[in-house]
Amino acid sequence: MLLTLESIAQDVEPRRWTPIPLDTRVIGAGYAFTQGEVLFDPSLLAEDVKIQIHTVAFSYVHPLRIGKKFARLGILIPVNFEDWNGLLEGVPRSVKRSGLVDPRIRFSINLIGAPASNLKDLQQFYQENPTHTTLGFSLAIRLPLGQYDESKLINIGENRFMFRPQLGLEHRWGPWSYELTGSVFFYSENNEFFPDQRKVTDPIYAIQNHLIRRFKKGMWLAVDLGYGYGGESSLDTIPLADYRSNLVVGGSVGVRIDPRQAIKLVYFRKEALNSVGSDVNSFGLVWTMVLF
Repeated sequence: MLLTLESIAQDVEPRRWTPIPLDTRVIGAGYAFTQGEVLFDPSLLAEDVKIQIHTVAFSYVHPLRIGKKFARLGILIPVNFEDWNGLLEGVPRSVKRSGLVDPRIRFSINLIGAPASNLKDLQQFYQENPTHTTLGFSLAIRLPLGQYDESKLINIGENRFMFRPQLGLEHRWGPWSYELTGSVFFYSENNEFFPDQRKVTDPIYAIQNHLIRRFKKGMWLAVDLGYGYGGESSLDTIPLADYRSNLVVGGSVGVRIDPRQAIKLVYFRKEALNSVGSDVNSFGLVWTMVLF
């Protein structure tokens, strides 16, 4: 079971299609606090489960040129510190977990939009084209390297690969932007699921929307809305009827500290629309630095 700010919010992230100039790289570090209730499948006999999760994450993004198109390659490495409390078979239980979350690598390419260029030329493109549209494709892969123990029900890692293709667009007009992105989450099998079972999960289909307003001096504000559906699991070929139907709402604000550094404040509320999933609030603070 993987519960980080990213997975809980189904990777609802604004400005993901904004180009990164070729003469730069971006490093980042972030902290997230997540708190709420987890709704387990009734067959697991876990009730009234509350969670508190502290996540620390590190990232690196490197821009690429493919022909005349912008592309990028990024890596995200999170670490979780988790506190679980609830009833297991009617008995109060408390569990703590800490360790590496499954890291994620992501490749993306802008198929339509500004031509690949350095910072100066990209700024000139924006001045000459205040209204334009970007269309992008990406593929993210989550690697099964996180903390995992098959003898335990609650783990930080998932012990399986996740592949997530995305197709999205960004339309800019003046200081405003609208982004629409569709995603599909595919999961490999987990042949070491608790207790000594084989777990198979159907794909999750997700969509996210962002309305963004840019201000002077590098400040921006985003309002976010996402929805995900699917992910029914089976254990040893027995369906669990545990499909997800999740609504995510949130907002974020970015502020430039100096020409190279910026911070971002993030809030997400994730609500399960059925009897399985999680109802949680997540707060995050992200710092980024541009390397020339």
